[in-house]
Amino acid sequence: MKHFFLFCLIFFGIGTPVLAQPSPGRPLVTVSGYVYETGSREALIGVNVYLPGTSTGTTTNTYGFYSLTLPARDSLTLAFSFVGYEPVQQTVSLRKNQDVTVLLTPGQVLSEVTVSGSRNQEKVSESPQMSKVDIPVAQIKKIPAFLGEKDVLKVLQLMPGVQKGSEGSTGIYVRGGGPDQNLIMLDDAIVYNANHLFGFFSVFNGDALKSVELIKGGFPARFGGRLSSVIEMNMKEGNKEKLHGEGGIGLIASRLTLEGPITKKKSGARSSGTRSSSFLVSARRTYLDFLARPIIKQQTDGQTVAGYYFYDLNAKANYDFGPKNKLYLSGYFGQDRFYADDKESLTKINLDWGNTTATLRWNHLFTQRLFSNLSLIFSNYKFQIRADERDAVTADLFSLRYSSGIRDFSLKYDVDFYPSPQHSLRFGVQSTAHRFTPSAVVLQNTLINQFTTEIDAIDVLESGLYAEDNWRPNARWRINAGIRLSHFVQKQVNYLRPEPRISAAYILKPSLSVKASYALMNQYVHLLSNTGIGLPTDLWVPTTDQVKPQQSQQVAIGLAKDFNDRQTGRGLTLTVEGYYKTMNSIINYREGASFLLVNDPTSANQVRWEDNVTAGRGWSYGGEFLLQKKAGRFTGWTGYTLSWTQWQFPELNFGRKFFPRYDRRHDISLVGIYELSPRITLSGTWVYGTGNALTVPLAKYQAATHQPNPIINNDNSFINSFFSYGRAVNDYSTKNSFRAEAYHRMDFGIQFHKKKRRHERTWEVSVYNLYNRRNPFFYQLTTQTKEQTNQPTRTVFQRYSVFPIVPSVTYGFKF
Repeated sequence: MKHFFLFCLIFFGIGTPVLAQPSPGRPLVTVSGYVYETGSREALIGVNVYLPGTSTGTTTNTYGFYSLTLPARDSLTLAFSFVGYEPVQQTVSLRKNQDVTVLLTPGQVLSEVTVSGSRNQEKVSESPQMSKVDIPVAQIKKIPAFLGEKDVLKVLQLMPGVQKGSEGSTGIYVRGGGPDQNLIMLDDAIVYNANHLFGFFSVFNGDALKSVELIKGGFPARFGGRLSSVIEMNMKEGNKEKLHGEGGIGLIASRLTLEGPITKKKSGARSSGTRSSSFLVSARRTYLDFLARPIIKQQTDGQTVAGYYFYDLNAKANYDFGPKNKLYLSGYFGQDRFYADDKESLTKINLDWGNTTATLRWNHLFTQRLFSNLSLIFSNYKFQIRADERDAVTADLFSLRYSSGIRDFSLKYDVDFYPSPQHSLRFGVQSTAHRFTPSAVVLQNTLINQFTTEIDAIDVLESGLYAEDNWRPNARWRINAGIRLSHFVQKQVNYLRPEPRISAAYILKPSLSVKASYALMNQYVHLLSNTGIGLPTDLWVPTTDQVKPQQSQQVAIGLAKDFNDRQTGRGLTLTVEGYYKTMNSIINYREGASFLLVNDPTSANQVRWEDNVTAGRGWSYGGEFLLQKKAGRFTGWTGYTLSWTQWQFPELNFGRKFFPRYDRRHDISLVGIYELSPRITLSGTWVYGTGNALTVPLAKYQAATHQPNPIINNDNSFINSFFSYGRAVNDYSTKNSFRAEAYHRMDFGIQFHKKKRRHERTWEVSVYNLYNRRNPFFYQLTTQTKEQTNQPTRTVFQRYSVFPIVPSVTYGFKF
C-alpha cells in the first residue's frame, strides 16, 4: 500500500504545473475545433494536429475534437495529418481564442505527393502509449479472408502478442489471457460473445466501422474491468453530405450499408448554428440455410429439415445542434440460429444466441478547453436451447430447455480538459448494473416426473472512477499517468480497489525512444468454459463470496523507431517490446465439470456454479516485434512473438503448473498489400504458430455398465447425449502435456476495381490455405479393425483437419 501512496504523490505532484500561469504579457490563447472527412463530414479519430518544426501538438479524440492552448501571437501555422488523407496546413491568428474546423481529403494512394516537413500520423516514438495497435479499416478490407468474409478479429490475430484459437476461429488470446479477459467495445457498449458460426466469424461488419484499436498493455486509466486487452471499435456516423451505399455478395453471406443526411448542413459551415443530422444502416445475412436445406432433405428422403444462419444489423443516427452539442444514437443486433426437425426420430432442436447493444451519447463543449461526453449504454447477450423428443413406442415427450445470459445497463461520463500544450487531462466515472442468469435447465417427461432447475438472476453493480494526464514535461519525456478506483458490490460482497497506471517514453534522438509501462487491472466478471474456443454455451458469471475478482499486474519495456520517408512522409514504424504479467484468482472448471452439470437434472437439489469452479494463478512473459507500414503503394506488417504462459490451480493437474491450451512459444505473421495499379490490388498473408497444448488420452478401455438413467431411458436420444455418461473410458495424460503439430497457412487475394459514372465495383478472388496445409483441428483415439480373422483391433491416435484449400469469389459495390 505504501507504493500506492507514493504513486499518488508522484501523480498529483506532476499535475501541479497543469494550471501554471503564462509569463507576464503573454496570455494563453486556445485554438480548437473538429476535423472531418471531405465529402461525408465524418469525424476523424486520431488526427495529428501540431505546429510544424516543433514537438507541440495533440490528436483528435473519439469525436474528432482537438484543442491547443498556446501563448498569444499574431499568427501561427497548424498542420493536420492523418494516414490515408492529404495533409493540410492552415494559418490562424492567435490574438484571441479561435474555432478552426478542418476538412481532410482522402489521399490517392498511388500518387507521389511531396510533403516536406510534414508527417502523416503521430510518431510512435513520440507517444507515451505502448502496446497499442491501430489498423485502418480500409486496410482490413484488403486482406484476404476466409470465404471472403472480412473479419476484424481475424486481422487482430495477425498482430504480435495476440494468439489465435483453433483453426478458422476468431478467438482472441492476448499475452496469456483468456477470451473473457478482453474488453471488446462497440461504441462504448460491451459485446460479450463476438462470434458467429461457433467461432468461425465475428459479429463485426467492417462496412459499418470507422476505427479499430487494440491495446495490449500500459492501459490508460479510462479503461478497466479486464486483465489482458482493450479492443475499441467505433461505428461510422453516416454521410452528412449525400446518400452513399456499399455492399457485397459472397459465397455464404451478403451485406448492404446505406448512409446519408437527414438534414444537411451547408458546405463549408464550421462554427455556425446550422444544424445537421445523418444516419447509417448496415445489414449482413448468411444464406447457409437456403443452400443446405434442399441437400439435407434430399439426403434424408425428406425426413429432416435443418439449417443454420446468422445476421447482423448496425444502425446509427446523429444530430448536430451546433458547435456546442451533438447527439449520437447507435445500436447493434445480431442473432445465430441452428434448427433441426427430424420426423423419423420425432426430434426438434433449436439453438439460438445473440447480442443486442444500444448507446446514446451526448457531446457538450463547455469551453474550448473543456469537452464532455455523457453515455447511456445497454448490452444484452443470451443463449438458449430448446429440444423436444417423443418416444415412438410410448409417445412420452421429453423436453429440454436451457438458457443463460448477461444484461447490462451503464451510465458513463467522461471529460477531456486541455489546460496547456504540456498537459491533456481526462477524467470520468462509469457505473454498470449487471444481471447474470448463469443457467436455467428444464427437463421433463410428461408421463412420470418433471424436473425444473432455475437459477435466480444475480444482480451486481460495478463502477469505476478515473483520472489520467498525458504530460510533456520537456522535449525528451512523454508521460501518461493515471489512477482508477474500481468498485464492485453484490449482496454481502464489496470490493474497492485502486488501479495505478503509468506509461512513459524517453526520446533518445529524433524518431527513436525507449518506453516503459506498468498497469494493475481487476476483473469482476468471468467466463466459464471447458472448451477454450468461445462456444455460446460458455457461461458469464460474477464475482461472489466464493469467487474473488481476477487481478493482473503487467510491466513492459521496449523501443520505438520511426523510419520516415522525407519525400512522401510515408514510412515504417518499428516496435520491440518485452513484458511480464502475473494473474491471480483466475478461475476454471474443476475436473469433470461442464456447463450442464452445473444443474444436475437427476437431482432436485440445486447446485451452485461456484461449487464447480476452482481458482488459481497464471504467469505470462515474452517479447514482441512489429514492423508496420500503413500508407503508400505497399502496406502491411511483419510480426513475431516469443512467449510463455503457465497456469496453476490447486485442484487441477495435481496442483502442478501447466501450459494452457493457447500457449504458443513462437508466432509469426507476414501481411502484405500492394496497389499494383488503380484497378488491381494484390494481398497475401502467411502465419506460423507453435501447436496448441492439449490433454490427450493415452489409452482407452471399457468401464462397467452404468445403471440406466431413471429419467432418460432412450440411449440414442439427443437429450440423453447431454446428460448420460459414455461407457468407454479414456486414460489421460497430465494436463496439456501434448503439443499439437505446428500451424502454418498462406492466404492470397486479388481485387479488381472499376470506377463507373455512378458507382464503383470490385471483384475479389481469394484463396484460404493456398498450399493446402492440413492443420490439426483436434485429435482422437480411434479403433481400427483388421480385416484378417483372429487379428486383434488396434487403437490409434488420429489427427483431424477441417479446412483444406478454400477458394472464394466476392462481388462488392459502392455508390
